[in-house]
Amino acid sequence: MNHATSRMLTRVKAVYLYIREKGTVTTKEIADEFGTTDRTVQRDLNILTHNGLVKSPVRGKWKITAKPVNIS
Repeated sequence: MNHATSRMLTRVKAVYLYIREKGTVTTKEIADEFGTTDRTVQRDLNILTHNGLVKSPVRGKWKITAKPVNIS
């Protein structure tokens, strides 16, 4: 796995853990927390959504789903 992919996966995992810790958060809050752009956060959230780990019940607000996750 190349360095960029590894860095992205680490960030996606951190975003998931941040949402899990905070409850419901906005895209802007995530971007501010991780020092990235809204677009980068949206790409990360797309990965998490595709895998059924987060959902957006209200536009721009995110929370985790009930899908079990084994974090290593």
